[in-house]
Amino acid sequence: MDVGQLGEQLVQWLNFESRPLDVILRLSMAALCGGIIGWDREREDKPAGLRTHMMVALGAAAFMVLTVEVSRQTTGFAYDPVRTVAGIAGGLGFLGAGTIIQSRHRVEGVTTAAGIWVVGALGTICGAGLYGVALLTTILAFIILTVVQFFKLRVLHLRAQPPAHKPD
Repeated sequence: MDVGQLGEQLVQWLNFESRPLDVILRLSMAALCGGIIGWDREREDKPAGLRTHMMVALGAAAFMVLTVEVSRQTTGFAYDPVRTVAGIAGGLGFLGAGTIIQSRHRVEGVTTAAGIWVVGALGTICGAGLYGVALLTTILAFIILTVVQFFKLRVLHLRAQPPAHKPD
């Protein structure tokens, strides 16, 4: 059996209508982009860190790849990626809401929730094969999480201050 036959068998076994390397690239790129954002959250010792962000991006990409592959394999099926994107966005909103905590007149976890939402979008973008958009989104998100945080803390001297106690 030569390499070409082995590749054909692999494609049949994996049941990809598109090139299997394309699917592997879409899923890997999603995990990588999610990991870049997750690394910052891990570094900041946030509960949703590297692995969580990678898994969210990978899951969103897998749903997009599934949508593309099913639409290619099924005759009469209308490919509607907007429905997939809407489902992913709604699910991520629910997941992100679980990371937001209100305690003692403070709200925490909003940036983590936003990060989960962004990596879900990154996964969706990678699953659709739009690598340029994914790269730009990853760079902008990373800048927002690192450079803007540095600017906020070092230049503006803004730190999380506990709210002044208000009499009831």
